[in-house]
Amino acid sequence: MMIKMWEKINEKFKKYPARMKVAEKMIELGLSLNNDGKIYCGNLKISDKALAIAADVDRRAIKSTIEIIQNDEDLFNIFSNVLPAGTLLKNIAKNLNLGIIEIEVGSQNEGILAAITKIISKKGINIRQAYAEDNELEENPILTVITENPIDNDLISEFLKIKGVNRVSIY
Repeated sequence: MMIKMWEKINEKFKKYPARMKVAEKMIELGLSLNNDGKIYCGNLKISDKALAIAADVDRRAIKSTIEIIQNDEDLFNIFSNVLPAGTLLKNIAKNLNLGIIEIEVGSQNEGILAAITKIISKKGINIRQAYAEDNELEENPILTVITENPIDNDLISEFLKIKGVNRVSIY
């Protein structure tokens, strides 16, 4: 049986909070471990110092985390295949006259994206981007949807009717 990614990471790093922070930051930022033992964002090599600052740990935690990952086939398969997500439009959406919808979801979050897109498409609005925080990393993950045009506030009540939606913000 295949162990879930976070179960495997927790199993290896639960006794080492600094190493856990490094692993979580690597996943969050889309950083991968290459065969050369170096960390990359796409094809850009990331220094141990830069990652240590981002993860708020000592550089020795970076080295020890890399060693553990390299010596565990499952972890290496995970961390060598991480890819950066690309440009997220949220922070520049207003400048581009795009709409932003943030939906806080609870533990019952299955099918929320499908329900949201159905409501938006009925209004004839195209979706430019959708991304969700990892519900294993965040207590109250946020689903962010960027639309071709700003969304009317009257859709908030429709979004709130969806099972598992706790809060909706439209910008």
